Amino acid sequence: MSLTIGIVGLPNVGKSTLFNALTRSHGAQAANYPFCTIEPNVGIVEVPDPRLSKLAELVKPEKVVPTIVEFVDIAGLVKGASKGEGLGNAFLSHIREVDAICHVVRIFDGSDVIHVEGSVEPKRDREIIEAELIIADLDKVSKKIDKIEGGARSGNKELVKELDVLTKIKAALDTGALASTVEFGKEEKPFVLDQQLLTSKRMIYALNTDENSLGMDLSEAKAKAGLQESDIAVLVSAKLEEELVALSPEDAAAMLHELKVESSGLDRLIHAAYDALGLQTYFTAGVKEVRAWTVRKGAKGPEAAGVIHTDFEKGFIRAETIAYNDFVQSGTEQKAKEAGKMRTEGKEYVVQDGDVMHFRFNV
Repeated sequence: MSLTIGIVGLPNVGKSTLFNALTRSHGAQAANYPFCTIEPNVGIVEVPDPRLSKLAELVKPEKVVPTIVEFVDIAGLVKGASKGEGLGNAFLSHIREVDAICHVVRIFDGSDVIHVEGSVEPKRDREIIEAELIIADLDKVSKKIDKIEGGARSGNKELVKELDVLTKIKAALDTGALASTVEFGKEEKPFVLDQQLLTSKRMIYALNTDENSLGMDLSEAKAKAGLQESDIAVLVSAKLEEELVALSPEDAAAMLHELKVESSGLDRLIHAAYDALGLQTYFTAGVKEVRAWTVRKGAKGPEAAGVIHTDFEKGFIRAETIAYNDFVQSGTEQKAKEAGKMRTEGKEYVVQDGDVMHFRFNV
């Protein structure tokens, strides 16, 4: 299961610096002027998971394969992007293709880094970006309503349902709310997905500060950006993270300890994105390969098997499953089996985060 996250924000808020740190590269040009990124940069990022390393330590496989997230560094949006300002239409089309949005909001001052609006006001900056996404969606939804209204009035049941969904979305957008804030029933959700709206995507906020402010309370940082406590946000110093990736793991850990920071902001950001999309990890572990797989929370055995190969899902018979903690405590698959920790699960089994699984199937 692939996962793509688009990094957005105003020019010069630290998007490309954050992207370079995430991908441990200098693939995205970072410069002190607007629109230094034009074409989106794409990078593959491993999802950090110490459980994978522990399983590899026990199994000693030929190779270890982590699960991944694809980050896309999208050029800075400006006021008027929805009307084409700053090449906005092209940039908005790049956002439409991702699964979730990482909105970088600058909350540090510092006159040495130019701000496109002339001053640093996190709440205003966040609202500029969201307003452009809302305006673009409102235009799209309004055109769709005009297109299907006639058919709905004539009694087409599917169009009536779709019109009802679009009307709910438009009402929210008209008030300045994101489409993701609207609650929909199970039958309505397919109509929402069909619209491919920018504001229906999950939003994760990367609140970019300097290293001296990393100890700031997250609630305080959210308040600066005008966010609700329920919004998903991570406090991160993009510049510091870029410096950390150039160090050895030991030196990076020492620097974080010195700054009294428990973990890398990048790790927290990746996990926040993962959680925001309702995803979890299960493992396969054998002498050939120990591997992490991404599956949605609530997925049943056949769906999890299908992440490996569609034939596994079609011919699913059962899943031999060991909970991660039981595997580690036992030391090997065989010892876990002897201790009665290996379970045989059928088609209705709901996969749990950290399950170590082996699928039996017949095609």
